[in-house]
Amino acid sequence: MKNKLSLIIKVIFSLLFIAGGIAHFTKTDFYLSMMPSYLPYHLELVYISGVFEILLGALLLVPKYTRFAGFGIIVLLLAVFPANLNMYLHAESYSNMSETSLLIRLPIQLLLIYWAYKYTKPKGEQSGIIR
Repeated sequence: MKNKLSLIIKVIFSLLFIAGGIAHFTKTDFYLSMMPSYLPYHLELVYISGVFEILLGALLLVPKYTRFAGFGIIVLLLAVFPANLNMYLHAESYSNMSETSLLIRLPIQLLLIYWAYKYTKPKGEQSGIIR
């Protein structure tokens, strides 16, 4: 039962990234609006990060690549953090989202990093139900 629950949680985590990656291509304007002005090549970065979200989300489900995907997701989350911070710092540009919800997105990224970190450990060392 514990292994089945762990697999379900892993699939949910994976699908979160796959769906987010697809959204980079279907809701491109939203992701472009998040981009800090100091970064070049906004459209290219949105597409590249979308590809990596999809790829890493899928690789998480392949046991041979789970650890690699966990590390990759951590790097990806750190790379996109400035975009989430930019949203909070320019909350007036996101009238459909409250300033509080934009602020809450920041520590949620830390939780996602922790969750991804659980998958970076060798299979025998992964603890808890999130593996």
